[in-house]
Amino acid sequence: MRQRRQKHILFLLFVAAIFILTGCALPELKPPTRICAGKQSLAQSLDSLKLSSDSIVPLKATGRCNARFYAEDKKYKESFPVRLWLNPPAQIRLHGDLFLNARGIVLGSNEHEFWLAVKPKEISTYHWGLWSEQDPSESLLINPKTVLEAFGIVEVGGDKDWSLSNEGAFDVLTQRNNQGSIIKKVYIYNCNYRVSKIEYFDEDEQTVAVTELYKYKEVSEGCFVPRAIKIVTHDPDGRKDSLEIRLKSVKPYKFDKKKQDDYFTRRKPKGFKHVYRIIDGNIIEEPQ
Repeated sequence: MRQRRQKHILFLLFVAAIFILTGCALPELKPPTRICAGKQSLAQSLDSLKLSSDSIVPLKATGRCNARFYAEDKKYKESFPVRLWLNPPAQIRLHGDLFLNARGIVLGSNEHEFWLAVKPKEISTYHWGLWSEQDPSESLLINPKTVLEAFGIVEVGGDKDWSLSNEGAFDVLTQRNNQGSIIKKVYIYNCNYRVSKIEYFDEDEQTVAVTELYKYKEVSEGCFVPRAIKIVTHDPDGRKDSLEIRLKSVKPYKFDKKKQDDYFTRRKPKGFKHVYRIIDGNIIEEPQ
């Protein structure tokens, strides 16, 4: 159960790395009043999502993060400034000013590995892992593509794992794993064909997380980013962790070789109470 909780915290913080919050509560996602025709085939739907994925550009952003989560069986409600650097498809860096520590949270990812350091002594932890040691079909909460999906950019690959249906104003793409179980549903608003909601499921097809995306804004030609997002994770014990998000400042950014090395290279952990390595979705504590 503790590992499941840790996976939920990791999921929230990885998604938070993609969004910059102003601390405003979001409204509930209301059904759209305008209904448009959806795509006529699965191939057309997947092609449209691929075009969106190809449009993503390197970004720099600043703002605030509001989070409600449990750690070590204690409930936290935090609002803190963050700085973000994103160089698609895999390079991410986030600094969060948590508990008056300018780097209370440091999150990073590159093509080969990812890491998440939380410095405050109350929850002093360091998580890291190799992408090659993760199984995306079995551990959706820790997935190298989750960060881009929070942008509404879903990498779909081939069409053999997907099916297309329609629910009113939305096309719904459903992804299944090798055993035929549903692992993800993507709701796309047909009038602009941008992602409105993503649902993630566990091996029993129970909802483990829901991401809702609002108010897209064009930050560069053809690159649209949601200005608001709501994320909730569900745990079997009844607890929910959540983020409420509004974009404050997000701009295209150019990374030279030095900046890439500075922002996206993992350093060895020092001074943490707990160090964990994630292998195939399992969280294993390493000796100090």
